[in-house]
Amino acid sequence: MIKKIHAYRHFFERNGFYVSSRLADRLGMRAKNIRLFFIYTTFATIGLGFVVYLTLAFWLKLKDLMYTKRTSVFDL
Repeated sequence: MIKKIHAYRHFFERNGFYVSSRLADRLGMRAKNIRLFFIYTTFATIGLGFVVYLTLAFWLKLKDLMYTKRTSVFDL
């Protein structure tokens, strides 16, 4: 059971969306404070913080896909 939990944790740390770190860079804060904010809002609002986090992750992924720099015309 513990190995499975560590495997899930490792997977999410390795393949995370970097929402907290990107938002912290934009706001000039530490990523730890942003993560704590999402954790507290998730517990206080019964899951709403997690929904907001996933929504931000989706928007950031779309933004990255839309604004990637292409080196040439043939990279389409």
